[in-house]
Amino acid sequence: MAGNFAARKLKKNRKKFKLKKEIFRDRIFHFQDKMDPMEGAPQAKGIVLEKRQMEQKQPSSGMIKCVRIRLVKNGKQITAHVPKTAAINQITEHDQVTVEGIGGSQGGPVGSIPGVKWRVFKVNGISLEMLRLGKKQKPAR
Repeated sequence: MAGNFAARKLKKNRKKFKLKKEIFRDRIFHFQDKMDPMEGAPQAKGIVLEKRQMEQKQPSSGMIKCVRIRLVKNGKQITAHVPKTAAINQITEHDQVTVEGIGGSQGGPVGSIPGVKWRVFKVNGISLEMLRLGKKQKPAR
């Protein structure tokens, strides 16, 4: 089969078999970027819809403080983690927050937080850490 003039047929077959592999197909057609609510961006702004607590996965126990956010850029809703102790007290409904990826492998969740892939790091344009430590105050809106 692999004669002098078989290169075209071999290349065509190789392409066909590669496209049957899910990992290759996802990479070539950019399915990860299309499904991503942040549309490939490292950070995004959103409006807080509600505060909620999530239970950790086994074997950990405890409640993780999260916020439900509607992204400004496309209106999609995501759940973002609010890191550190008492930081959730600095956030109220209708605040504008900036979120970033937590940094799990291939944009996934980290550790014992199921399905939460983003974290809040700014509230109304001011660093959440500064608000938490009391070094700055949240502007009145």
